[in-house]
Amino acid sequence: MRTKLGGFAWTHVGACCIAAVLIFSVSSSTWGGQKKKKKSQPSQQPLPSLPMPVSDQIDRDIGQMLGAFQIGNVEMMHKFYSDDATFVSGDYEPPIVGWKNYVPLYHREVAPFQGMQLIRRNTYVFTHGDVAWASYQWEFDSMLNGLPYTARGQTTLVFNKVGDNWLIVHNHTS
Repeated sequence: MRTKLGGFAWTHVGACCIAAVLIFSVSSSTWGGQKKKKKSQPSQQPLPSLPMPVSDQIDRDIGQMLGAFQIGNVEMMHKFYSDDATFVSGDYEPPIVGWKNYVPLYHREVAPFQGMQLIRRNTYVFTHGDVAWASYQWEFDSMLNGLPYTARGQTTLVFNKVGDNWLIVHNHTS
C-alpha cells in the first residue's frame, strides 16, 4: 500500500530521507575522525615539569641516602655527602672529618648487624640561601649477633648547595 504525497510515493520519500541521514552520518564521522587526529598531535609533546621545592628535594635526598645506608652502598651514600663533611656521634669522641675517614668507621659499625631497618620520622627542613639544615628522629631495628637490636635517636644534617645539588657537609647523630 502506497500513499501519494505531492506526486511522489511515500516509500520513495522515506527511502530518500534514510539515504540522506546515512550519507550525513558517514561523512560527519569521517570529518570528526580527521579533526580528532589533528588535535591529538600536540598532546604527543611532553609536558614541562615543575621544579621541586628545596625542602622536598632535600627530604627525598635524605630518604635515598638512608636507603643506601641500610643496604651498605657506600658509593650511593657518597653521592649525598661532601668530600669534606664532618660527622659527630652521640659518643664523647672528636668529630670525624672527611668522607674518606668516615667510610672505614661506617663499615666497622654496621658489620655486626644483619637486616638493618631505619625508620625516619618528624623531618623538618630549613633553608637560608645556599645553606639548609634538616632534623629528624629515627628508629633502628636489626639483628645483632642473632639477637634483636633496637635503637632510637635523632639526627641533624647541614647542607650546602653545590650547583643544582644539596650536599651534606655536617652530620650530627645521637
